[in-house]
Amino acid sequence: MSKRIKCDVADFSLAPGGKKRILWADNDMPVLAAIRKRFAKEKPLKGKNVSACLHITAETANLARTLKAGGANVVLCASNPLSTQDDVATSLVKDFNIAVFAVCGENRSTYYKHIAAAIDHKPVITFDDGADLVNELHTHKKKEAHRIIASMEETTTGVIRLRAMANEGKLKFPVIAVNDAATKHLFDNRYGTGQSTVDGIIRATDFLMAGKKVVVAGYGWCGRGLAMRARGMGAIVIVTEVDAVKALEAAMDGFDVMPMARAATVGDLFVTLTGNKSVIRAEHFRAMKDRAVVANSGHFNVEIDIPALKKLSKKLIRNVRNHVDEYVLKNNKRIFLLGEGRLINLTAAEGHPASVMDMSFATQALQAEYVIKNQSRFSVAVHDVPMEIEEKVSKLKLRSMSIAIDKLTPEQIAYLASSGEGT
Repeated sequence: MSKRIKCDVADFSLAPGGKKRILWADNDMPVLAAIRKRFAKEKPLKGKNVSACLHITAETANLARTLKAGGANVVLCASNPLSTQDDVATSLVKDFNIAVFAVCGENRSTYYKHIAAAIDHKPVITFDDGADLVNELHTHKKKEAHRIIASMEETTTGVIRLRAMANEGKLKFPVIAVNDAATKHLFDNRYGTGQSTVDGIIRATDFLMAGKKVVVAGYGWCGRGLAMRARGMGAIVIVTEVDAVKALEAAMDGFDVMPMARAATVGDLFVTLTGNKSVIRAEHFRAMKDRAVVANSGHFNVEIDIPALKKLSKKLIRNVRNHVDEYVLKNNKRIFLLGEGRLINLTAAEGHPASVMDMSFATQALQAEYVIKNQSRFSVAVHDVPMEIEEKVSKLKLRSMSIAIDKLTPEQIAYLASSGEGT
């Protein structure tokens, strides 16, 4: 480890286990590995300072390694106080010479001190998961915003915040909505969140899905993924929605759809995945059955109104089981809150499987390269990922899975481009 690397991580004795975890994840990230190999030869990010506010996991570590291979000077900080894998963070510093400012369980003050450290790196490109880093560049670190070429946003909640900033005329630099890329949300959000959320809930509670009524709040791609997985494990799945089209889709996908006020009276397990706040509120807690379990898999912990739950309770028993807090209401009903209302798939489990993050982070890496080569194309706005990147990632992933697909014949190409032929 270079003594010159500034960092704030938990315990360097954890590094050997972290390195094993990073390399194990790398085995299941062939697309990112192929990009890293090319980056090491071509150095498309040579000399560029890059700061990433992401979940510090083994998969993120391999993205950081890829950016570094491309010549970037990389600094990482956490995008959630409870999502850092401390062994991975220490290994990144010790074994890969990448600066990390992240400790699992850090308080709010330390969390923002770490984001400030990432900004003090004077990045020209940023990566975000929830837009906290970008938000700091627009509030408390405005003087640092001028040098940003572009920022890549990884999650639905962050894109919502950034589009709001753009609509209000507050956005100061271009942002790429990586979350909206098909190679991200169709797979990462749906399959990654679906599987890892179930994983986190079961690790925290030893909950049997079969026969239980599982309430999924929100039927976006993350909600779809969880609903699919829960049903596959035998649960009776109820979906709550505010969007009529998504509610209709959930109904036609075979799920019960009802308002949260009604679902609260019958549910055994409640999971929020909306990107909004106060989805489960005081009136819902009052209506819940004794021993209802409540969890969140949306980015921020505001989806569950925890202050309201505290106000309704006469007693709080911390850690009745790892990552489980028991709230005893004034009528003696018990409600179990998982992971302090933070991302349960990262708080109690390991986050998304590496295979699905392979596509998300491959898209991130290629987008960073594209931004450097095409700076003049990006106005101050929220932009989509170019289709050429989407196609490249998809083809590389298919190749890694030994899957071949058909090609259009010249006749088919001509037919699709013409309007002359009919019945």
